[in-house]
Amino acid sequence: MAEGGRQHRILVVEDEDNIALALNYLMMREGYQHDRVANGAEALPRIRETHPDLVLLDVMLPEVSGYEICQSVRLDPALADVKILMMTARGSTIERQKGLALGADGFISKPFELKELRTEVRRLLTGEG
Repeated sequence: MAEGGRQHRILVVEDEDNIALALNYLMMREGYQHDRVANGAEALPRIRETHPDLVLLDVMLPEVSGYEICQSVRLDPALADVKILMMTARGSTIERQKGLALGADGFISKPFELKELRTEVRRLLTGEG
């Protein structure tokens, strides 16, 4: 729960349905409000519209990459408090450094353990850890 008893809002930006289903399951189990978009072009308008607490952002997306979305969010002062956790199947050090350099708050490699993801989501939402 967020401050004042409000549920944390999470936006999942993921084009692979099987991964999105696993994330959906985790978000429901953790009691987060969540939503999903499946392509990069829809992500930024949805982030601006819903102002989620956290965006789970895939790097490889149709139309607009996760890196471009991350950079756009970070360039928008109105979205300064939105946390971004990037997800990639290519979990190289260079990918991670690029994501963090563009302003991501965290980076997780696919396939990930749900426990690892849950810990990272909680860390970003609560500032603990």
